[in-house]
Amino acid sequence: MDWLTQPETWIGLFTLVAMEIVLGVDNIVFITILTSRLPEEQQPRARRLGLALAVLGRIALLFAITWVLHLTTPFTILGITTSGKGLILLAGGLFLIGKATTEIHSKLEGAEKGFTTPVASITFSSAIIQIMILDVVFALDSVITAVGMVRRIEIMVAAVIIAVFFMILLVEQVNTFISRHPTLKMLALAFLVLIGANLVAEGVGFEIPKGYTYFAMAFSLTVEMLNLKIRAAAKTSHEQNSV
Repeated sequence: MDWLTQPETWIGLFTLVAMEIVLGVDNIVFITILTSRLPEEQQPRARRLGLALAVLGRIALLFAITWVLHLTTPFTILGITTSGKGLILLAGGLFLIGKATTEIHSKLEGAEKGFTTPVASITFSSAIIQIMILDVVFALDSVITAVGMVRRIEIMVAAVIIAVFFMILLVEQVNTFISRHPTLKMLALAFLVLIGANLVAEGVGFEIPKGYTYFAMAFSLTVEMLNLKIRAAAKTSHEQNSV
């Protein structure tokens, strides 16, 4: 147990936890959007249960580490060089784009017809299954990176558990914030389309630097936050003038 007293152990743990939380933001957004189609009383339970079960999927990937590493081995199919990881990312990206596009279409159709609340179109079990499937896709990169950063499976498992614990704490706050601001929900859906496009590109062997994607998302979010402040100030001013 000497490894517990080594500084490298704790540095690796904190680094992995931070990486898992940062990479998990898009997962939280997806869960928030997906569970919004459930009846309101089921939504918090679905979010917590989906993330809790996602821990099992990530830990299973870590223990299947040899298989995970072989996913990066290239092979050729129909004249195209790809890998197991590439195929999974491609399928996950297409699913994410399709799901986000469907949600955007639903929002626009609802707005045109005067609907103010979304109609639940998925079951509780299907929501949980979709959360777990997409979590595996999102977790692939972090698991492979974790293997390159630390050598002990105990540290990797601890990092996953701690990170998902924080994600469970954050998901309700993110959901409340997005629910209060409809324009943010549309922006979040656009982010999911962007993330899906990145996964598809990476799946076919064309990797878009993640820094570009994160910068575009951060810039768009900053502009939207400024818009929210302007609208809030205008609303306050209007209320004061009315009085």
